Amino acid sequence: MRPIAVITLSATLAMGLTSCAAGNDAPTAMTKQVTDGVEGAITTQGNDLSVSGLLLVAQPDGSAVLVATMINRNTQSDDLLAVGANDVVATLSATTIPMLENQPLRFSGDTSNAKAVFPNLNIAPGNRVKVKLFFSHAGEMTLDAIVREQTGVYAGVTA
Repeated sequence: MRPIAVITLSATLAMGLTSCAAGNDAPTAMTKQVTDGVEGAITTQGNDLSVSGLLLVAQPDGSAVLVATMINRNTQSDDLLAVGANDVVATLSATTIPMLENQPLRFSGDTSNAKAVFPNLNIAPGNRVKVKLFFSHAGEMTLDAIVREQTGVYAGVTA
């Protein structure tokens, strides 16, 4: 009788402590996928550069378009040199894109002042991809971005 009681008590504790018995309200079942872009910053060695809302919008031809806002809060200007994802280098709207103090770079949208298109990236919406940003002074930043479908608020995001 004692071994059965120990097994029953152990199973009950395991279910309760791991939230397996909590059903659909378990904290592990309540995780949310960030779909409005990721954020990152480089604040070391005198840099103060931030990136927000970074994601990619898949295009029907297999390319993808960068959506993001980048701000250099440092008095020293910086430059965006390149953007890459899955070994594909994006085509930028300029060879290098200057980043002046407190003047945001906006990729896509009504107020965009820069563009980055990844030809032949061929990543399906819903997947994630490592996006690498290369700056002349701040260095390199890698973000894990989601790929969105070209619908809804992203319907107008085109290559």
